[in-house]
Amino acid sequence: MSSNDLENKAWSPRAPSERLLMTLKMQGAQTSAEVGRRHGITGEAARQQLLKLHEDGLVTEERRSSGRGRPSTYWHLSEKGQARFPDTHAALTVDILRSISEVLGAEALDRVIAEREATTLAHYLDALSGCTGTRERLEKLAELRNAEGYMAQVEEGEDGALLLVENHCPICAAASFCQGFCRAEKAVFQNALGGGATIERDEHIVSGGRRCTYVVRETVA
Repeated sequence: MSSNDLENKAWSPRAPSERLLMTLKMQGAQTSAEVGRRHGITGEAARQQLLKLHEDGLVTEERRSSGRGRPSTYWHLSEKGQARFPDTHAALTVDILRSISEVLGAEALDRVIAEREATTLAHYLDALSGCTGTRERLEKLAELRNAEGYMAQVEEGEDGALLLVENHCPICAAASFCQGFCRAEKAVFQNALGGGATIERDEHIVSGGRRCTYVVRETVA
């Protein structure tokens, strides 16, 4: 599973084990029955595949009690399993950022982030130029982010809000080193959507979340 695979929105895992890992990446913790339903197999067949992934250290299990009967077993990706969805050129990226900060100073790193922000925004605005309405702009934005490897999708939120969900962060190492990248991306999203909507981050991968989610609400005229 290469970074090129993840950056290609048309990529589709072939091996059953890869498909199960993708499901846990995209959906979060699941029972074997839930995994089975998603893949058209029995819960027991899914459990056997999950046990094999557990033996390989790619998934972990968690018992959850619902207050009735036996606790349910939920499966989720382990740290090793998360590593199957690689952070693009992570070590090299962090080394370069550290060198910029140490040799040229923090202000130089801020300028690099600002330049990336401006370039990204220009690209997004060009791509969204034919979109009308917040939903259409958000769906196009998710399409752009998905093509960049973020495994992005739009979901319905509460009280009429929309959610921009990113299940993977291909620049996680860079964002962990300098959270200016995350601040810049949120600003890009806000400017790309325009004044007709507000956007707030809810979940955050760098802060320990399973995914990044942004709550988008249309502003009242």
